[in-house]
Amino acid sequence: MVFAAVLMIFGGFMAIFEGIAAIAKDDVFVATRNYMFQWNLTGWGWIHLILGIILVAAGFALFSGAVWARVLGVAVAGLAMIANFMWLPHYPFWALTLIAVDLFIIWALCVAPRPGNT
Repeated sequence: MVFAAVLMIFGGFMAIFEGIAAIAKDDVFVATRNYMFQWNLTGWGWIHLILGIILVAAGFALFSGAVWARVLGVAVAGLAMIANFMWLPHYPFWALTLIAVDLFIIWALCVAPRPGNT
């Protein structure tokens, strides 16, 4: 469970940094044309920022063994995976890295024993 919490905090902070960079209209990102999920960069930035904040908060709550944090972590990590998949044309390496982190978060939350069942 600690592994999942640390990954959630790490993945959340990475999503927050990604969101801040997109909101600030950083020159790091690639502008693609004719992409199916084409929103402006600021919109994507806000999505990643919000998902990152929720992941960090749920990650810290997971240290106390809160079951709601576990459920919220699986749901938000799944949403973050989808958002990063749609983010692939803007920054492929970063998106693939965060997809892998989110996948490990979901795996760790699903296989960890319940508190009291050791």
